[in-house]
Amino acid sequence: MGALRPTPPPPLPLLLLLMLGVTSYAREVFVPQGPLYRVVGTAVSISCNVSGYEGPAQQNFEWSMYRPEAPDTALGIISTKDSRYSYAVFAARVASGEVQVQRLQGDAVMLKIARLQTQDAGVYECYTPSTDTRYLGSYSAKVELRVLPDLLQVSAAPPGPRGRQAATSPSRLTVHEGQELALGCLAQTSTQKHTHLAVSFGRAVPEAPVGRATLQEVVGLRTDLSVEAGAPYAERLAAGELRLGKEGTDRYRMVVGGVQAGDSGTYHCTAAEWIQDPDGSWAQIAEKRAVLAHVDVQTLSSQLAVTVGPGEQRIGPGEPLELMCNVSGALPPAGRHAAYSVGWEMAPAGAPGPGRLVAQLDTEGVGSLGPGYEGRHIAMEKVASRTYRLRLEASRPGDAGTYRCLAKAYVRGSGTRLREAASARSRPLPVHVREEGVVLEAVAWLAGGAVYRGETASLLCNISVRGGPPGLRLAASWWVERPEEGELSSDSAQLVGGVGQDGVAELGVRPGGKPISVELVAPRSHRLRLHSLGPEDEGVYHCAPSAWVQHADYSWYQAGSARSGPVTVYPYMHALDTLLVPLLVGTGVALVTGASVLATITCCFMKRMRKMRKR
Repeated sequence: MGALRPTPPPPLPLLLLLMLGVTSYAREVFVPQGPLYRVVGTAVSISCNVSGYEGPAQQNFEWSMYRPEAPDTALGIISTKDSRYSYAVFAARVASGEVQVQRLQGDAVMLKIARLQTQDAGVYECYTPSTDTRYLGSYSAKVELRVLPDLLQVSAAPPGPRGRQAATSPSRLTVHEGQELALGCLAQTSTQKHTHLAVSFGRAVPEAPVGRATLQEVVGLRTDLSVEAGAPYAERLAAGELRLGKEGTDRYRMVVGGVQAGDSGTYHCTAAEWIQDPDGSWAQIAEKRAVLAHVDVQTLSSQLAVTVGPGEQRIGPGEPLELMCNVSGALPPAGRHAAYSVGWEMAPAGAPGPGRLVAQLDTEGVGSLGPGYEGRHIAMEKVASRTYRLRLEASRPGDAGTYRCLAKAYVRGSGTRLREAASARSRPLPVHVREEGVVLEAVAWLAGGAVYRGETASLLCNISVRGGPPGLRLAASWWVERPEEGELSSDSAQLVGGVGQDGVAELGVRPGGKPISVELVAPRSHRLRLHSLGPEDEGVYHCAPSAWVQHADYSWYQAGSARSGPVTVYPYMHALDTLLVPLLVGTGVALVTGASVLATITCCFMKRMRKMRKR
């Protein structure tokens, strides 16, 4: 039993002390306004502080209680000064640390009881032993604590979230990535006092021990009915992918839309009961947690698989090419939560990488062709729930290569927004297309040899063909390489004109805008004519024939090509053009001078051309 507390004498009237010139102190002790309601089995903390005291800054405190059945009998609980202060009913709990006093500062402490018992209900008194020269003010304060029974109940609400639910407790659920996860929780209390419930859903990573430290809050309904999400889930709540609502009086439902791989784990429901103390502050008086389900998220990347058939293909030009692609795996059906796209890629034999896109079906089932395949008869279609077919009506030698089928899986977030979740490529499927075996040769020359300014230059091109299918058509184009700073560059070759396989002429741009003629003078002979030849037409010309084949789908493809040797075109000047000063030196001298200048120019030009052609 603790020491008896001395009874302070009655304080002198404050007016008398002032008349005597004595300094006035008024010690006052403060505890929370009561009554305080707490729940059996939970923790409680009661603060106490003192002001207006004399003496040292560090004051001592003694806690006692009065039970309802003995309101005049003080039971010593704990003291900051005397370790033997505790009565027998509290001694063991004090020794174990279940009941303790925590000093907040020199003149403030906190009484803490870790697990309330029913017999802990009563009036608690905080007393401060005097350090004053006189007894003035109050030396203790009391607050009533009422202990309520634990009536809070929390449990998982059937039915569980969508998915495959095993007959275990708690349930184990498998949800496909991108699908919706819905969890229900039942939380209620029959406490007779006015209390509020706060309910939150949390997740612990798979195989982690259950506890407050390992539980990450997903979303919670606060006592003021506001909904807040844990930090990692705030964006999803704002985007509408995460929802929490109350259904009826005791049912709470969380919905996570567009489930992600990181959503796997053990989900819990935590209900906290809150009560408002007389001072207006809110205190949590009870908390319970229930395991809702162990959730496994089946990621699309772990399930998506792509196979192709029927195997290596060997076909001839003009024949149809048909390839099949099958998408497999434990995948959710295309619809509200998931969508898929499928396409074919082709890389020429020996080329690295997956290659270029041939055709694809997007998530809406709309087909499109890749660059370079426009205008061809190519079909990409879905022939079964997960089987897709690529068909090229008329194959070409350029279609030979390695084909792969590419499938992509998307999950739908808030609204209609799609997010790519997985992709998979098939093994390579080789396709061989037999060559046509067309061999072309071309010989070009300048008709009539030398040409002069103002005349018409005629260039002829004869084409020879070996091999090829019936119906082969020829086209020929003319190109020129003009000297720039004394050099020729094949990279700067310009189209002069030509005739296509359909007989339609195509003309390039000639400097000076002078007329050009291109024509087919024989089945395998083409001619280019440059009218009103000028200095700007100087250059090296060549003929480029090509062989074309038309397939049953009316598409054309180039089966062969060639290039002729160079043909030099230099517009010579007439001798009379050199007579610039006939009246000064005489006609005879001018003719001789002009001929000499013409010969010098011609000689120098031909040497330069031979030098450039050797480069």
